[in-house]
Amino acid sequence: MVTIEVVLGDITREDVDVIVTAANESLLGGGGVDGAVHRAAGPRLARAGGAIGPCPPGDAMPTPAFDLDPPVRHVIHTVGPVWEGGGHGEDKILASCYRRSLQVADELDARTVAFPAIATGVYGFPAERAARIAVATLRSTPTNVHRVRLVAFDDDTRDHLHAALTASAG
Repeated sequence: MVTIEVVLGDITREDVDVIVTAANESLLGGGGVDGAVHRAAGPRLARAGGAIGPCPPGDAMPTPAFDLDPPVRHVIHTVGPVWEGGGHGEDKILASCYRRSLQVADELDARTVAFPAIATGVYGFPAERAARIAVATLRSTPTNVHRVRLVAFDDDTRDHLHAALTASAG
């Protein structure tokens, strides 16, 4: 069973095999966490993303990590849903982001993976709801990954992720 940890920090500095980024469909880079990952990985990341994109919402695609510090070997790009009020399959698409990212991580023989809070930034997915979906999906998806780190970019996100993790344990 995968161990899930919640931390506050910079996902580009995580000591993991794979970093997941909340990408846009083009995989060419964007704002928020995706912009931070692209800046840290260097310009080759956008070129690699452009070569394999587009990526539909709910799917995930890998590239090398380029200039990210070892042990990070790959970046998994996943496209979350844009929040439209919850009646357009957003929950299902978000769960698919986490599930597909774990499947890709398994294909890459990754044992440790860092995830951001997918779709909770400019895509507007409610953070508390997203945290519950993330934890439930990570717990229920069969994987060879040993350790998942949910990396929050602010205190509120960390608190939502921690609460979801605590609730799922009991």
